[in-house]
Amino acid sequence: MTSTAKKRLYGASPDEIKALCQELQLPGFAHKQIVKWLYSRFVTEIESMTDLSKVARQRLAEHCELGLSAPLKVSVSSDGTKKYLFRTLQGEYIESALIPDGERMTLCVSSQAGCRMGCKFCATGRLGLRHHLSATEIINQVISIPERDKLTNIVFMGMGEPLDNTDNLMRALDILTSEWGMAWSPTRITVSTSGVARTLPRLLDEQKVHIAVSLHNPFPEERREIMPIEDAYSIKEVCDILRRYDFTHQRRVSFEYIVLEDMNCSPRHIKELSKLLDGIKCRINLIRFHKIPDSPFFSPPLERIIEFRDTLTKRGIQTTLRASRGEDIEAACGLLSAKETK
Repeated sequence: MTSTAKKRLYGASPDEIKALCQELQLPGFAHKQIVKWLYSRFVTEIESMTDLSKVARQRLAEHCELGLSAPLKVSVSSDGTKKYLFRTLQGEYIESALIPDGERMTLCVSSQAGCRMGCKFCATGRLGLRHHLSATEIINQVISIPERDKLTNIVFMGMGEPLDNTDNLMRALDILTSEWGMAWSPTRITVSTSGVARTLPRLLDEQKVHIAVSLHNPFPEERREIMPIEDAYSIKEVCDILRRYDFTHQRRVSFEYIVLEDMNCSPRHIKELSKLLDGIKCRINLIRFHKIPDSPFFSPPLERIIEFRDTLTKRGIQTTLRASRGEDIEAACGLLSAKETK
């Protein structure tokens, strides 16, 4: 190998590791052993790959590194939610949130450092896009936390827009769900998107994970005020794409809806939501707004949100209210990393 940069093993596919082994003149069976050490045994140092010869391990260590990095810090909420802060290779900060709920333990992972979508209610959007996360950096968030073996679900709802980093998202999903990888069922994984219609069909065609669409307002002109992506990809276009796919079996689609005082929870919004989502088997997840500094938005009283939920349900739209978690540790996406960046 002529390059002085070491190749990171985590995030690589079996074909890439096979080609690497050929380049390093390692035995023909070595690539299968390495893949197993990475994605089944979660090895933390190359020297621990004990079924490779000492010479093979030395050669591998000379040219490669695993690519794992431990969290810099962890914040623990009174409700059990944990927020892990990681630093990327480029020196930026990203966050992962661990949410225990009975027998479920969900990890919310990031796909970008910062975000270019510019949603007005999101702390991450204020940072702008710093860089895409590599598949290594995405998978690292899953592997490098103490609760790795207790996880039941993964949601791509952390920092960044997953479908703005499609190649690395797809690679990470392949590692998570493939038999040669971590062998997770796709039904345990949800990818959230603000509605990047250009790459949404690729995700739907190539993966069987659940989809969550950030909706927040059914009227295009009102949605545009809080979600600039409406200019590039309208929510109507996104819904038209979703109607082409089957969500009646294992895979499901949901719509995330942050309820904002005097902005998106009136009777006319209920009527428009019914019209927009007609023909899509889905549910709406209502979310109470996590206050961020200098934000003009507020969450309505809980009783009004419950009334909004019940009215939508009577309209035939399955609607749930997500419990707020981790507010005492600034669990809203981007708050912790923004503080570290400052």
